[in-house]
Amino acid sequence: MKTLTKIILVLLLVSGSVALAYAQGQKNKEQVWEDLTAKFSTLYDRGKYPEAVEAAKEALKFAEESFGRDHENVGASLNNLAGLYQVQGKYAEAEPLYKRSLAMTEKGLGKDHLEVAATLNNLASLYVDQGKYIEAEPLYKRSLAIAEKVLGEDHPNVAMVLNNLAGLYIKQGKYTEAEPLFKRALVIKEKALGPDHSNVAAALNNLASLYWEQDKYAEAEPFYKRSLAIAEKVLGEDHPNVAMVLNNLAALYAKQTKYTEAEPLYKRALALFEKALGADHPNVAATLSNLGELYRDQGKYIESEPLFKRSLVINEKALGRDHPSVAGILNNLADLYTAQDKYEQAEPLFLESMETYKKTVGLEHPDVAELFENMAKLYKKTKREAEAKKLTERAKAIRKKQKDSK
Repeated sequence: MKTLTKIILVLLLVSGSVALAYAQGQKNKEQVWEDLTAKFSTLYDRGKYPEAVEAAKEALKFAEESFGRDHENVGASLNNLAGLYQVQGKYAEAEPLYKRSLAMTEKGLGKDHLEVAATLNNLASLYVDQGKYIEAEPLYKRSLAIAEKVLGEDHPNVAMVLNNLAGLYIKQGKYTEAEPLFKRALVIKEKALGPDHSNVAAALNNLASLYWEQDKYAEAEPFYKRSLAIAEKVLGEDHPNVAMVLNNLAALYAKQTKYTEAEPLYKRALALFEKALGADHPNVAATLSNLGELYRDQGKYIESEPLFKRSLVINEKALGRDHPSVAGILNNLADLYTAQDKYEQAEPLFLESMETYKKTVGLEHPDVAELFENMAKLYKKTKREAEAKKLTERAKAIRKKQKDSK
């Protein structure tokens, strides 16, 4: 369930045949770069990541050739390309780009500039995706300090960084640290934007998700419902943000085994994502996987399997086979086969999932604990008790390490 927002430096401008226009003298260099960036942004929003990579590289090359390697537009282009690699799980490619962007921005604009805060935020989010929470926290805190200094403590951008830092604390299980940050972010947004703004809806969604993580269902539900009502009112009932809240509310019901309440929400979220973003967007894949889990948990294996498989195809196409999200779906599909006693089909998927996690986020990442627990179930069913015990112990060690980081 995705609830957090990260800053990505993108200019939403008109795209077009920019190279030809520039050659004809119709546009200056700045406009050409902005149009190239807009092209990247459009492809990114549509989930067309391979095409977006090429557009981002084109914008970066143009910026370097037109403005010099130390220009702020180069820094922004580096940041955009890094963010795209991050979404694709290509963390090794993303990190040096973020770091170069950060160094350039600090040198050119000063260490207390808002663009420095943005890049610090993005680099921190990369570390969060890798489970490197110790490295992420000081970056978020520095980003927050800059934003507060430049914009004031009650600015909506400050609320966004508060939100991200709180999200880090959720992943560490530091719920008492996360809650006041989410609440402060909500107060800032309500004061600055009014109670019925879409950003307020997002803040409500995040606070609800904190309670969701703590199994405080009674506290979470009204926040999700208020978030949904605002989003539908302000953005319209067919907006992707509405689909996100529907997905999260469905997950709340699913966690309580309220399957009849969850299913129509998942289905509506799926339909909205497909309509707004296209049938091959990663958000569609995520909702398909969620619905597949719902059916699996009810023993509806025939309904579950095609959803996992379609989710897998979408993410492989958009993100590549070696992505943590793909590993997660392989784990889900393998667990489904284990429940059906299809052990020969399950085990290779578990092993591939483990290998993908190993190559991307490492085998100490919190998400790997669930994989090991599911693999242990398979080994117990196939009378491999020693292997099952070993995996169970590894899962416990991961969860203890996460708990000890509080």
